[in-house]
Amino acid sequence: MSMRKFHFERLEDASGVSGCGKVAEGCIFLDTGEAVVHWLGDHGCINIYHSLADIEYIHGHNGKTQIVFD
Repeated sequence: MSMRKFHFERLEDASGVSGCGKVAEGCIFLDTGEAVVHWLGDHGCINIYHSLADIEYIHGHNGKTQIVFD
């Protein structure tokens, strides 16, 4: 199974929780499109999503957070 790594680059912290800059890292499984996100920082956690589109919808904050492929 192949995967592609990415990270979140947050330009503005809309929620006041994650901060700005590199706030999460993750990978997308190319065979299924599912993705895992590991949140960085003091209150980090790991989440699983059905698709990259779901991640952008939930955490993109209208372009304030960008997904950058590594």
